[in-house]
Amino acid sequence: MDKGVIVYTTNDCIECTMVKKVLTEEGIPFQVRDISINAEYQQEVEKYGYLGVPVTVLGNKAVKGFTNKLKEIIETVKKS
Repeated sequence: MDKGVIVYTTNDCIECTMVKKVLTEEGIPFQVRDISINAEYQQEVEKYGYLGVPVTVLGNKAVKGFTNKLKEIIETVKKS
């Protein structure tokens, strides 16, 4: 893993909270990047092709939302 798991988020995002909760429950360490505080973080999200959050990134793989793709990231981290 390059930098580990990054979760792009905002404070008032329920789906973001759910993503962070699941990662915590699964024992997956992650870095939180709040796009409402740092405009550079918003640009990073857009670089992955998304406009909104949550966006969860592992290496060069990014997934939006609380979906099965998030489970793939969790399983990848657990295997490493």
